[in-house]
Amino acid sequence: MFLAAVVVGSGIAAARLSPGDTGLQLLENSAATAAGLFTIILMFGPVSGAHFNPAVSLVDAALGGVTWRAALSYIPAQVAGCVAGAVLANAMFAQAAASIATTHRATPAHLLAEVVATAGLLLVIFSLARTGRAASAPAAVGAYIGAAYWFTSSTSFANPAITVGRMFSDSFAGIAPASAPAYVVAQLAGGAVGLGLIRTLYPTPVRATVAA
Repeated sequence: MFLAAVVVGSGIAAARLSPGDTGLQLLENSAATAAGLFTIILMFGPVSGAHFNPAVSLVDAALGGVTWRAALSYIPAQVAGCVAGAVLANAMFAQAAASIATTHRATPAHLLAEVVATAGLLLVIFSLARTGRAASAPAAVGAYIGAAYWFTSSTSFANPAITVGRMFSDSFAGIAPASAPAYVVAQLAGGAVGLGLIRTLYPTPVRATVAA
């Protein structure tokens, strides 16, 4: 919920503060998202492992980090949280609680970008987790997403749950329902690519040792 509120709310604020300047709006939106994501991971990492993203949860299950039952049980909460966050952001800016987005995004270039964005996000997370550097994940994930807003044509949704949530805000950060299914498919494909790369590059995770 907090993640979607940050993404959507900062998008609404950016559009109001910088009307007509899309580049500045994107800078404001990406900076807020990167900083917010860093903070939210720190807050909720000790509670749930910061599982905000179905693609991350499914890959974690495939790598044996969580059970499939746990991963699948996260998904409804992730989707509901992102929808609630978008509604909350709308309400904070005195917009209709749920306004269906009208921004169409599903071009071939955008979908390729979502595959790349999602695969890259998974590489960031699990390269750190599997080499004993998980403490760096909040900063690294925030930095990656902030950068991916700019180096991907899709502005790096990289998360099926937030894709669903962003349908419910007709704002700078919204995505039209007609575009969302293709985005989710591309993100899951990116998850599969990321899983393959993780298994190839980091086949053996570093195990923490306990002092005697």
